Formats: sequence, structure tokens, C-alpha cells
Amino acid sequence: MKETYYAGVYWSCRKDSAEECARRAEAYFHLLSRCDPIYTRWFEQADSLKKALQLQFEPTCETFVRFFKKKKYQEGRDGFSFSAWTGHKEDGRGGLVTLHCGSAAEFVPNNCLLYLPKEEPERERVLQADVLAGVLRAMVLAWEPDWGVITSDDFRDSLSPKSNEETFVGWWTYFSRRRGEMPPLPEPVRVQPVEDKGTLLLLTPERLTASNPEHLALGRRVQEVLCAKGLLEPVVSRRPAT
Repeated sequence: MKETYYAGVYWSCRKDSAEECARRAEAYFHLLSRCDPIYTRWFEQADSLKKALQLQFEPTCETFVRFFKKKKYQEGRDGFSFSAWTGHKEDGRGGLVTLHCGSAAEFVPNNCLLYLPKEEPERERVLQADVLAGVLRAMVLAWEPDWGVITSDDFRDSLSPKSNEETFVGWWTYFSRRRGEMPPLPEPVRVQPVEDKGTLLLLTPERLTASNPEHLALGRRVQEVLCAKGLLEPVVSRRPAT
């Protein structure tokens, strides 16, 4: 079975207004559209395919302000929840974005997730290290998160976490400069800055897979180094024991 991949960024306790979240969302969708043609059309989700295909929208700040003012996209006293898809009727050939932003909740991180193509030809085209660098940069520049990752579900499950509150190493991993300086890392790991925001870490230039024992060993080795430096602390506080 083919591994499935996703990109995600996470940040803690930031109570942004609808207007601020809309500004960031516009920036994100604009930057993402430069990464691959599948990210140039967006649709709201709906109960049926027919209805959803009638809900195409332009990802502008004004559009997102309108969305975030609707009760169905609001989360409690603060924060917004929204999802959009690329309109590909063929299963697995497009993408889905989910946003949870603007929340000051103590134990649940804000996040932006992008589920990457599962089928060809989009899968082969998008799952390239340089393309995915652009995807993660778009997320970082728009949302200014604490931490982010692009990885496969299987690789995540092998290295991580029993909990969404954990952080770990993926194919690409992002660390905000607020987390500290990046230590020396083993070959073939590469790092690159994202303006003044933080650092991207590329584990391997070839496609990362959980089925490759060398990839898993490298991921665990790098994770140990980063944990020792405090770079993999949880994005949000752990829930108190009950």
C-alpha cells in the first residue's frame, strides 16, 4: 500500500481576529498557488459532490472575512475552523486544506494542514523535495507557526507520538527561531532559513518512506539530537493529569 503524505504547521495560543486570520489565509493560498497548478482552484466543502462543486471561491482576504463571520466556521468564544478542497472529482488527485486559527485555547494548538495527492500524476509531481519546500514555506510565511512538518502518516507513526501534542522529525521539518539554534546534524540532512522566521530541515533529498530502514534510523538519530537541544518541546502545554 502506498504511503500517504501531509503537511502541517502548528502554533500556540494566538487569539487573532477574523480579519487577521483572513489576511493570513489569503497570503497562504496565494503562496501555495505558486507551488503546483492543483492549488489554483478552491471550493468549500458540502454534503455532496454536486453541491461542493458549486461552491468555488476566490481565496481573498474579503472572502475569508465573510467565511469567518459565519457561525458555522466559528469555534466557541474565539477561533475559526475552515476547510477547502481543490475540486478534483477523482479521489486522491487533488488536495484538502483544513484551518484552525485565531484561538487562545491553552491545550489545543492552532494549525493549518494540507493533505497531499495520493494518485498519479499529481502525486509524482508534488512529492518532490523542492516542491514541498515551497509548500512548507508558504505555510510558515503566512501563519508564523512554532513548528511544522511534511511527512507520511506511516513515518509519523513510527517516530512519534501517541498524541497530537507531540513534535517529531519528518521529511521536511520547520522550527521557529523562538525554539533556539539548530545544532550540527548528520549527513545527508540539510537546513535552510525561512527569512527571519526560522529554519527548515530536510532529512533526505529522496522521497522519505517508513518502509526504508535507513530513513527511519536517520530520523530517530536526528530526533535524539533535537530533543537534547530542546527543539522538540510540545507546541502547547500538556493537559494536566485528571
